[in-house]
Amino acid sequence: MDPATHKRFLEYRDRFTYFGRGGMKRLGPDEFAVADADQRALEAKGDSRDDEEEAKFGELTRLLFRD
Repeated sequence: MDPATHKRFLEYRDRFTYFGRGGMKRLGPDEFAVADADQRALEAKGDSRDDEEEAKFGELTRLLFRD
């Protein structure tokens, strides 16, 4: 895991500790890296996301506590 992704992972863990709800599973480093890469790629597409990508972007944004 590169240093920037690791930093985002540590921020995610902190937010999960504070905002995580009962029944939510905290992502491990590998799961986080995949979700983070997907979310960042979709974020970079901006307004060119289609409806399916927009839904996935929203889901990942909530999952990673970036909303």
